[in-house]
Parts: sequence; C-alpha cells; structure tokens
Amino acid sequence: MPSQADDKRQAAREVIDILHEISILLNTHLDRTELSLCVSLIENGVNPDALAAVIEDLRKESASFQRLSNAPATAD
Repeated sequence: MPSQADDKRQAAREVIDILHEISILLNTHLDRTELSLCVSLIENGVNPDALAAVIEDLRKESASFQRLSNAPATAD
C-alpha cells in the first residue's frame, strides 16, 4: 500500500509532466529539472515575473558569452 509521501511524490511528478508538456508547446526550452526548480522557487515566494526576467537575462548573457567565445581571435 503506497504511503502518503509516495502519493505526494507521484502527484508532484504528474504536475511536472504536465508543466513540461506545456513548456514544450510554448517552446520555453526548460527541462523537467529546471521546471521543478522554478516551481519550487515560486512555491517559496519568488515572484514568477521576476523569475522569468532573470531566466531571460541569463539566456541573453549566455548567448553573448557563446558568441564571444566562438569569435575568431584578432591579431594585434
């Protein structure tokens, strides 16, 4: 017989599965682990709009660093 904790874990997995499907449809590029972390942060009081803004900023910075690291070196 499953315990109450097992039921909660299963329900949490189902929620993350549903959120992941929505994430795929919305093309967010968040995996299940990232979604789980976002949900946890929001459940602990983080503003969802602020979290989304931080994720967007981090992606922009990451793309910028990747462009810089892939740029050909210039000879001085």
